[in-house]
Amino acid sequence: MSIIVFGSINIDLVATTPRLPVAGETLLGEDFFKIPGGKGANQAVALARLGIPTQMVGRVGAHNFGAELVHNLQVAGVQTDNILIDETVSSGVAIITVDHAGENQILVIPGANGRVNQEDIERLSHLFPTATALLLQLEIPIPAVLAAAQAAKNANLKVILDPAPVQTNLPNEIYPLVDIITPNEVEAGQLVGFPVDNQESAIKAAKVLLQRGVKCAIVKLGAKGVICATAEEVFFAPAFSVHAIDTVAAGDAFNGGLAAALFTGLSLHQAVVWGSAAGALATTRMGAQTSLPDRLTFDSFLKERGVGR
Repeated sequence: MSIIVFGSINIDLVATTPRLPVAGETLLGEDFFKIPGGKGANQAVALARLGIPTQMVGRVGAHNFGAELVHNLQVAGVQTDNILIDETVSSGVAIITVDHAGENQILVIPGANGRVNQEDIERLSHLFPTATALLLQLEIPIPAVLAAAQAAKNANLKVILDPAPVQTNLPNEIYPLVDIITPNEVEAGQLVGFPVDNQESAIKAAKVLLQRGVKCAIVKLGAKGVICATAEEVFFAPAFSVHAIDTVAAGDAFNGGLAAALFTGLSLHQAVVWGSAAGALATTRMGAQTSLPDRLTFDSFLKERGVGR
């Protein structure tokens, strides 16, 4: 069995600077990196590095980094047979600025990711008989995300949605198709229409998302921890204290850790802890996929922090 990730595949062009620029300002940067990314590809690599059989479904361009992106996924252990090489467009690109505090600004140019359509859903559906879960994000067209969620639900797969980059016009019909939704505090606030910046407001937001039909709402509060709510319970998981240098892909690492735990049969409580640990580890390294922990590093981190398997 495996987990399927359906989503974006990007190249990340990363610049570091002492602080983030304000509108209209030109700053001198420090360093530049070219790193494979994309929320879909990041989550696939996060899973594969934790030892989970992972299938990636998406698109890259025939030129502009496409072959490099597919190769990188293969090196990480991701199955790439269902990635389409789109001859008509470039691969997706993310332009990222990171400051000394580890905060970031990101501009995404969809490229081939923006061409994902029903043809990709058909390739995706062929993988359902040997899969247990489908991970989705919002860097591909919303109609494709909705169709994938519906197809996965019809096949009794667990659907995990990371609603990022957040879409305020996310169709209401997607919520009942989602088993677990994992917004961060900014995304949660934009989805529910009020600020989310502490445990109380996160619980309120999670309950709104439950009312819309999701089975489990997980609101990530960064260094302030995680709120998880289902119809049966609401619980808080504290964040792991680490020296964060770059928050890029921390949310993707969280979803990888969460899904990996559930794949191995752990409880929801344990899965949230795994997600938090993977996300924390990702902030201690620069870049997107380059920051995602392997299983040995991950297990050592859990052991050091006294977290049982």
